[in-house]
Amino acid sequence: MSGHNKWSTIKRKKGALDAKRSKVFSKIIKEISISVREGGPDPDGNPRLRLVLSNARGSNMPKEVIQRAVNKAADKDAASLSEVTYEGYANFGVAVFIECTTDNIQRTVSNVRAAFNKHNGSLGTNGSLSFIFDRKGIFTFPQGTLNEDELTMELIDAGAEDVVLEDDYFSITTAMEDFGKMMKKLEEMKIEPENAQLQRIPKNTVKLDIDSAKKVLRLIEIFEEDDDVQNVYHNLELTDELMAEM
Repeated sequence: MSGHNKWSTIKRKKGALDAKRSKVFSKIIKEISISVREGGPDPDGNPRLRLVLSNARGSNMPKEVIQRAVNKAADKDAASLSEVTYEGYANFGVAVFIECTTDNIQRTVSNVRAAFNKHNGSLGTNGSLSFIFDRKGIFTFPQGTLNEDELTMELIDAGAEDVVLEDDYFSITTAMEDFGKMMKKLEEMKIEPENAQLQRIPKNTVKLDIDSAKKVLRLIEIFEEDDDVQNVYHNLELTDELMAEM
């Protein structure tokens, strides 16, 4: 399995566990708020909102909760949210890229900096990790009755760089610029992804012993537990031994 698909498969499995937590819904609600503010409450005319709503359904978010979030976001008095990113290094030279949605940037950056400092890491400048991560489109959906060979041929024509079937789930990787093209292709094929998003995939990874890796993962967990944090990416190598420990 290629490195980026191993990563996306792990993210999917982890997401399935995280979906038990209410925080997943709060992340989606923030994404709905941002997308409605940018393009309006009609998903037919707002591709970003359409994508968020698809991900919401893939996370088993109740319809009434989704609609309530859209209605609230459309209210002109809704709280203003900003999207910000932070880049830095955890201990042992592991690169960390953090995507946030916040109503208080000072609070967010203070929390991110404090977490880095407490765990022997350092907050860097934006753009400092651009050489470490690629932005890729990642789509995941259950196999169902789909034939792997036939699907692969169809999706390669639509820009798929990699098609992996594991544990009865397909994971599709595209270049960032082919993300919309792939979304359209899946819609034409009546396939609704459980998750579809642009992710930051490490070009290379840092391999650590189990104890050191656990220390890095503790910092990652602290970031993920922050209410302002939407996504955390890193280039720690997730070995089979480490995954067994997780």
